Amino acid sequence: MPLVEPGAPPASANAAPQVDPAVARAYWKKTSGLMWTVLAIWFFAGFGIHFFAPSLNPIHVFGFPLGFWFAAQGSLVIFVVGLFWFAKRQNQIDEEFGVQEDA
Repeated sequence: MPLVEPGAPPASANAAPQVDPAVARAYWKKTSGLMWTVLAIWFFAGFGIHFFAPSLNPIHVFGFPLGFWFAAQGSLVIFVVGLFWFAKRQNQIDEEFGVQEDA
């Protein structure tokens, strides 16, 4: 016994959604702008903070050099906060253009 009855598939299965090219370009412009912003922040957190960390080492906090706190702990906090911010902002962009995922 076949799992699917023979015959033509439903009309909605073959129909591709129609997207206005201007709306698609605007969506991609906002999405790629957000992506480049997050990548720039990540680059700064990954390399910029570490570049200046040695100059902060004479200052100690809880027995550790301040450069350690900025480089080891601060960059990780920036990464995690950035992930949540990116997800929230991307969801807002998706809702603005009507392509959000169903909850």
